[in-house]
Amino acid sequence: MNATAKDIEIAAGLRTVIHRLVKVLRKHTRNDEMLSLTERSTLGLLYQHGQLLPTELAQIEKVTAQSMSQVIANLSKIAYVDKTPAVDDKRKVYLSLTPAGKEYIERQRQEKQEWLARTLHERLSAREKELLSEAITILTKLMDE
Repeated sequence: MNATAKDIEIAAGLRTVIHRLVKVLRKHTRNDEMLSLTERSTLGLLYQHGQLLPTELAQIEKVTAQSMSQVIANLSKIAYVDKTPAVDDKRKVYLSLTPAGKEYIERQRQEKQEWLARTLHERLSAREKELLSEAITILTKLMDE
């Protein structure tokens, strides 16, 4: 079955709103370290997965191994990422967050959540919050495979 004109309209609106929301959340979160979007995303992936190989990070981020090397070098320099040689193959190095890297991610997430909660409280009615809660369930269905 093909997407209808209404499906396409909803998809375009949803994509635009989500994109704008992400930009606003970034704007309302401090970035004192001046980390790039890829550096912040890399930290988030390591937070989520615990540890990854540089090649895995490059694949997920859709960047070259060379670009990921630069990202890792910068994150190591500021002590946000640890490198641990693999037990079975010393040529492989696993990356994980240092306590400072973990704290950075948690602080960023907390700031975003606090801003969003405050904004929901200030701008939305109880009914709008209820609808938004229902929409979250619906949006989650889009990502469940």
